[in-house]
Amino acid sequence: MRDNGRVTSATRQPDTQAAATRPRLIATDLDGTLLRDDKSVSPRTVAALAAAEEAGVEVFFVTGRPARWMDVVSDHVHGHGLAICGNGAAVVDLHGGPGAHRFVKVRELPRKNALDAVRLLREAAPGTVYAVEQTFGFHQEPTYPKLHLEVPDTLAPAEELLAPDSRTADEPVLKILAYHPELDPDAFLTLARLAIGGRANVTRSSPSALLEISGPEVSKASTLALCCAERGISHEEVVAFGDMPNDVEMLTWAGRSYAMGNAHPDVIAAASGRTVANNDDGVAVVIERLLDARP
Repeated sequence: MRDNGRVTSATRQPDTQAAATRPRLIATDLDGTLLRDDKSVSPRTVAALAAAEEAGVEVFFVTGRPARWMDVVSDHVHGHGLAICGNGAAVVDLHGGPGAHRFVKVRELPRKNALDAVRLLREAAPGTVYAVEQTFGFHQEPTYPKLHLEVPDTLAPAEELLAPDSRTADEPVLKILAYHPELDPDAFLTLARLAIGGRANVTRSSPSALLEISGPEVSKASTLALCCAERGISHEEVVAFGDMPNDVEMLTWAGRSYAMGNAHPDVIAAASGRTVANNDDGVAVVIERLLDARP
């Protein structure tokens, strides 16, 4: 686990109006944040989430995971039961349980934009290989490595997978995954953002050189903002948690935000506070103290 230096107290709050605002919604990333490294949700965290919901504070899981990978937290949803998946590409109702999740909102990556991104990144970083994440399917190029715990539905070049006349053309593309076997992860992210420009939103959540490419302006933050607006919740009333670059926009947008003790340096710079690592229940530590401070 990455050591990023001294961890400041999880009780520390910025001297802003947001710090004094009563929280109405907690937005938390999953991997490296709410989940321990073994992908479990600790009993302490389960209790903290339940206590927040009981106190009238909504909890949103906001993750890069696809809907079919949400079984790890399906048993811990309360109230609305909604999660933001695919880095903001989908809002999913988890109440149906494993295999029966319902898409409430989809913010797709237009196929033309996806094809442009593939072409431009191939030119900028030769050797890049791709996978395509759709609402109900996962497809990849033959040379894409076995990075995921599933068998792809289709093996074909990305250009064929994204073609307007492909057999899955009627199913929205949520994001494309781009992997490079040699480049430094942060250097690959910078290169891709420069190459692709505004055609798509590029981020990463993996420790390897694996990028996640979504529709223009689609991010955890923008979709969370839409969900909050529907509920009449302002950003000052949101507390957010994260650990990787795909969390930066959300942590910047939220009134209060916490970088995990194991967080990427960019996340630490973006957050207004810092808590302990995911394996030490950093999210639960903050939630408990927020609830104790409520009138």
